[in-house]
Amino acid sequence: MEIIYQDKRILLVIKPWGVVSTSEPGGMPDLIRAELGDENACVRTVHRLDQAVGGLMVFARSREAERRLSAQMAERKFHKAYLAVVHGVPDARGAFHDLLLRDPRRKMTLVTDQPGKDVKEAFLEYERLSTVKGLSLVSVQLHTGRTHQIRAQFAHHGFPLAGDRKYGLPGDDFPHIALWSHRLQFTHPETGELMDFTAPPPDIAPWTLFSAVLP
Repeated sequence: MEIIYQDKRILLVIKPWGVVSTSEPGGMPDLIRAELGDENACVRTVHRLDQAVGGLMVFARSREAERRLSAQMAERKFHKAYLAVVHGVPDARGAFHDLLLRDPRRKMTLVTDQPGKDVKEAFLEYERLSTVKGLSLVSVQLHTGRTHQIRAQFAHHGFPLAGDRKYGLPGDDFPHIALWSHRLQFTHPETGELMDFTAPPPDIAPWTLFSAVLP
């Protein structure tokens, strides 16, 4: 795990694959405390990435910083952008606006056309950056933060993510899901400064197919 920025109120880190984002044994807060060498450090999860997904995350170092960052998210002033590699060739630009239902028994998110108590609106926009050998690199702007949203929506619309064992294609043998938290943009909870961070995906397949065009 790499800490790319820290001050007394926030930490920006690269979350590895296979680690939970929340305060569970072995989760990201525990890893950050170990990296800081302080098992009692205040590290608060502000947003989440799926356990299988890697990339940029910001953590709060105080209760007030957590409150202010959470307020930015609620007001949609906290911007998250992702890179993904999908099977197929989606439109050059597009948007998915769906209703999502979480199935806790199967731990899956399903697209539905029926409104209901547990059904939530999901909206994202994307841009196709390149296509190689039947795979497309897309940038994704997430406007709502539903569980498995990007994975479920792209799969539903016919473009499952490479390496996705839950929503992807049978026989897909990429070692990790090709979804990466690429950019975070928000206002610093204490100074009010605009914070804008980017991080490239790892140098492994299928990302290496798009090395020449990765932002």
